[in-house]
Amino acid sequence: MSALELAAVVLALAYLILAIRQDRWCWVAGGSSAILYGIIFIDAKLYMEASLQSFYLIMAIYGWLAWGRHAAGDGLPITRWTTRTHLALAVGVAIGSVTIGGLLGRLTDAAWPVIDSFTTLAALLATYMVARKVLENWLWWIVIDTVSVGLYLSRDLHLTALLFCGYVILAAAGWLAWRRQLLDERPV
Repeated sequence: MSALELAAVVLALAYLILAIRQDRWCWVAGGSSAILYGIIFIDAKLYMEASLQSFYLIMAIYGWLAWGRHAAGDGLPITRWTTRTHLALAVGVAIGSVTIGGLLGRLTDAAWPVIDSFTTLAALLATYMVARKVLENWLWWIVIDTVSVGLYLSRDLHLTALLFCGYVILAAAGWLAWRRQLLDERPV
């Protein structure tokens, strides 16, 4: 564990807690964490995870803007996507993971290239879903975070693996909180 990893973990936790609360400042914490994790993952030879951090930084800017476009007290509403949409996206993520992971496995010294590709591609989608406030983002994150725990343990990123164990719990809390709010906002 390094001071850099500790700082990245603290900022990542702040991001998730603030996102659950639908606080726009989550995007500042998330973008800052992404910069630090980009450095950490390059060093750990998790190249897809490292590249994902660039996307997180872009999405932090997008999320900041998207969540700020609405008047105070009238934030971006929580929405849902159909099961059919999620299934189609899951198939796309699986195909992309095998394809990109296969290429990484042949062309680089990447560690766990298919798993690294899966967590990266799924996280790209789930991050977009958070920025658009799609309720099911939390279910995607539960799967992604669970798989990530094993990936990070395999690369001796113990503190990050512990963070992702906490993420699984917080993602479940996020699902419940956002679902409760969505149900409360439905017209009677």
